[in-house]
Amino acid sequence: MQTKYGFLTLACALGFAGSALAQNQGVTKTELKLATIQDLSGPIAAIGKQARDGMQLRVDEANEQGGINGRKIVLKVEDDGYDPKRAVLAAQKLVNQEKVFAIVGHIGTAANLATFPVMFPKKVINFLPLTAAREMYEPLNPLTYAFIAPYYNQIREAVPEMVKEKKLTKVCTIYQDDEFGEEVLKGTEDGLKDMGMQLTEKASFKRGATDFSSQVAKTKAAGCELVTLGTIIRETIGTIGTAKKMGFNPVFLGSAAAYSELIPKLAGKAMDGLYATMAAQVPYTDDASNKPLAFWATKYKTKFNEDATS
Repeated sequence: MQTKYGFLTLACALGFAGSALAQNQGVTKTELKLATIQDLSGPIAAIGKQARDGMQLRVDEANEQGGINGRKIVLKVEDDGYDPKRAVLAAQKLVNQEKVFAIVGHIGTAANLATFPVMFPKKVINFLPLTAAREMYEPLNPLTYAFIAPYYNQIREAVPEMVKEKKLTKVCTIYQDDEFGEEVLKGTEDGLKDMGMQLTEKASFKRGATDFSSQVAKTKAAGCELVTLGTIIRETIGTIGTAKKMGFNPVFLGSAAAYSELIPKLAGKAMDGLYATMAAQVPYTDDASNKPLAFWATKYKTKFNEDATS
């Protein structure tokens, strides 16, 4: 969900835009205006900043090569702090004042959903949002183009496999109390239902929370052997770190939202043993067969003075 996706998102968007320029907003003879809404100041700012930087690098590359059909690409960036209310304000500015052609790689389930009523009446495209919620696919909408297998499906498929492999009997979940976390909760419940099992315990937390002691204590008291996590970066680290301090060591399973190099990078060996689902193989820059990625990652590090991460 970070630099790599920012790069792929913009690369796809640029190609897509060339065949969709019949839409007038955000398109002139000399300019194609795109935008992204990221968390640059909230709980997932580490992801949002890299997504923004990856997109900007790709825009710069495209403009150096002449843009799209001779049009210079302009990327407008707004910070919503991972807050749906701020996301609406950002979308209103981008759609009604900046008059962008598309919002690309917008991060967060709740934030994306909140902006749809602003975007869609003006025919502004939501392209490759950085969320795997089913609502990005359902109901079918010609203005939304998603690319990650839904969190719900990821967890629903993974839970039975994990239960069988590790011979577990008590499954619980700790999840963010919003649309994103609900997808993990429902996926866990339905995955268990497919096996004739029920959820042992569940505990939720508010978006932006930093203390997970009560949630961990609740699942520990229930004797949970597998805990699915409706968490992203900071919350994953906080939950597992708290559990280990309490002497609670179940199997932890996160969604694609927790499939990030940032987690072990920030928290070290305390995160050893975390499982997470993902819809596609994440490429590594030291893979000798992927020279274009290594070349691009070097450009990213040179420009932003940090490594690109998955």
